[in-house]
Amino acid sequence: MTDEELVSALAAFTKEKKFTRKGPLCVAIVITQQAKAAGLPLDPAKLLTEQGGQVLGLGKSAVQAVLSRHGIKRVLASEGGRTSRGSIGNMREYIGFLNNLADSGGVDLDTVEDFWITRVHEFFSAKPFKIKLDASRSLRVVVRDVLQQAEERQKNAPGVYYVGGVMQHIVGAKLDCALGAGQFEHNSFSTSDAQTGRAGDFFIGDVAIHVTTSPGEAVIERCRDNLNDGYRPVLVTMQRGLTVAEALSDNAGIADRVDVFEVEQFIALNLYELGKFAAEGRRVAVADLVNRYNEIVESVETDPGMKIELKK
Repeated sequence: MTDEELVSALAAFTKEKKFTRKGPLCVAIVITQQAKAAGLPLDPAKLLTEQGGQVLGLGKSAVQAVLSRHGIKRVLASEGGRTSRGSIGNMREYIGFLNNLADSGGVDLDTVEDFWITRVHEFFSAKPFKIKLDASRSLRVVVRDVLQQAEERQKNAPGVYYVGGVMQHIVGAKLDCALGAGQFEHNSFSTSDAQTGRAGDFFIGDVAIHVTTSPGEAVIERCRDNLNDGYRPVLVTMQRGLTVAEALSDNAGIADRVDVFEVEQFIALNLYELGKFAAEGRRVAVADLVNRYNEIVESVETDPGMKIELKK
């Protein structure tokens, strides 16, 4: 197989299996190294940890070691794709692909590695979401437009929850703009409350704020835990999640003790207040929100495509 044919086959596999996200890219990089060390074909069963719940050798250090050899210092994924639920399936898919290539002839694994490094460069240069300042549009529509862009991108990258990430960080940016940065800790979207023991996505004073696109029983239980611990829970969700959140909190007997807000209104009203209800003030408030949002994404996320570009 020529290098051109190999790259063409890799490109087709990448498109079909959606190997453009950070989790699959980490798997491809690490498994390619396993193939270089052990040769092809590989046995997927031998590339699982003893408990069988994770891909053997998959982790941040292994991924970054390869990227470093190619001059890439940025972190592709904080856990190197290790905690991704789809990593085992991706590993099997990719090994099956490599083994099939090996059956049809020799495979230049250096070319394969170079292919994935190019994909990593593309990942880091992903285009940001866009906000256009237009005096004729309501601030709720401005927020909605960003979330719709995230939703559209999410449809093309199953398993990556862009909408939830954008919601969390835009709420965090809004709170920073209102209260001043440094009042609370920001975390990556992939770091759940349950994993870290946090009272919510944001913890300010005696208030625990939960941001979710689809309220479920788990977040309502965290709200109950907040109440038991003496905290006041606030739940911020999308329009379609309002009724669900209210019904679930009612079923749990805590409806009158949990404040539920729709995210567009939650953000827009504060922007009016920060802008002192003046046209120029609103423009400045939106610009400040976007700048703070991008700073948060830069500090806690590894996907720069989550940033927002402000178009004037």
